[in-house]
Amino acid sequence: MNLSEHTALVTGANRGIGSHFVAELLERGVRKVYATARQPELLQVPGVQVLRLDLLDHESVAEAARVASDVTLLVNNAGIGTSAPLLTGDLAEAHRHMDTHFWGTLEVIRAFAPVLASNGGGSIVNVLSALSWFVSPGNGAYAAAKSAEWSLTNAVRLDLAAQGTFVQGVHLGAADTDMMSGYDGPKTDPRAVARASLDGLAAGRFEVLVDDTAAMVKASLAGDPADLYGAMLAG
Repeated sequence: MNLSEHTALVTGANRGIGSHFVAELLERGVRKVYATARQPELLQVPGVQVLRLDLLDHESVAEAARVASDVTLLVNNAGIGTSAPLLTGDLAEAHRHMDTHFWGTLEVIRAFAPVLASNGGGSIVNVLSALSWFVSPGNGAYAAAKSAEWSLTNAVRLDLAAQGTFVQGVHLGAADTDMMSGYDGPKTDPRAVARASLDGLAAGRFEVLVDDTAAMVKASLAGDPADLYGAMLAG
């Protein structure tokens, strides 16, 4: 994949993994980067075109697709990371997780699919999570939304194949970002997430497992759920 021939758009580019995608794309010589955020004034990155894009704002998504009509690589990174238990948490938070990670990501893909088609097919990267396949205490809403986004990723891969669009899902445990500042476990360098994804695109990999956590959880899906959840239930 010769990035010098590609124009990329990264959602949630103002911080965390999104900002590292922007930096890695620029370092690899991408032709152009659209860096988007809900608050574009927070983006102070030389060499990019800044756009407003809010996953929950239909007009902003449509306007971004209109302006960025030369995009060939769409990186769906934007998301939220609040802890919202499904049974006892605020139900509005559960809706917000699904509205953001599932419906919001789907709306962006629907808006940019014709753009990608008109530019030869291109590629889509969806930044997912090991929690697509596993639930940790207190993260039920996030995990359910990421699981839905994983299924969405597989579905649109089939739907967009005819127009030549490649779709990749990226899974990781915790990254060393502001969103995970309160987490005490091992954390992946967020730049490594971007590197692994772009290397995976070059190799034609549908799915990228960035770290040991993602690989372990994915492998566990073939086993007994008791192996994953037994210790938590016993506690």
